[in-house]
Amino acid sequence: MERSDKMKIATKILILFLTLNLLSCRGSAQETETKEPKTEIEFSETKKSTFPKPIGIINDYGKVFSELQRTELSKVLYDYEIETTRQIVIVTIDSIKPYQNIQKYAVDVGNEWGIGNAEKNNGLTIVVCNPCRQIGIATGTETELILTDEICKNIIDQTIIPEFKNGKFYDGIKNGIVELIKKWK
Repeated sequence: MERSDKMKIATKILILFLTLNLLSCRGSAQETETKEPKTEIEFSETKKSTFPKPIGIINDYGKVFSELQRTELSKVLYDYEIETTRQIVIVTIDSIKPYQNIQKYAVDVGNEWGIGNAEKNNGLTIVVCNPCRQIGIATGTETELILTDEICKNIIDQTIIPEFKNGKFYDGIKNGIVELIKKWK
């Protein structure tokens, strides 16, 4: 078989694979932007199942907030996003398994969900695991130029954790967001 015949067969197989892959995909709406198609290989099913599906800007899987609190936080975050194009997403969960480090979990979930504007890389993900007693803040590469790891750690330690210790998760997150926004100028 000649090389050109092999190339034709390989091209047909690739087109068939891409067509089947496209047909098997489900459409999904995104609140702020459409994702650019990626040419890289998709994550394995094991990796995908590690994270819950995003449900909005507040993803309260750990059931930490009341409905009113979710609504109030959503308004603050959506208004900030409209004003600046910067996106802050909150995730509460009951477990970070198979992860050991909530910071790594926060980075990976932020990347998987595409938090922030892809061109500006201006997302920020806050992950709270109440049963684990852990919180992590992950920033996009442009965001971390302003909101450094040190700034985020200080906000966690000085603003969020004291409220958490008093059982006031909403106040801790809300006050933390206010501080993050003040510093993100």
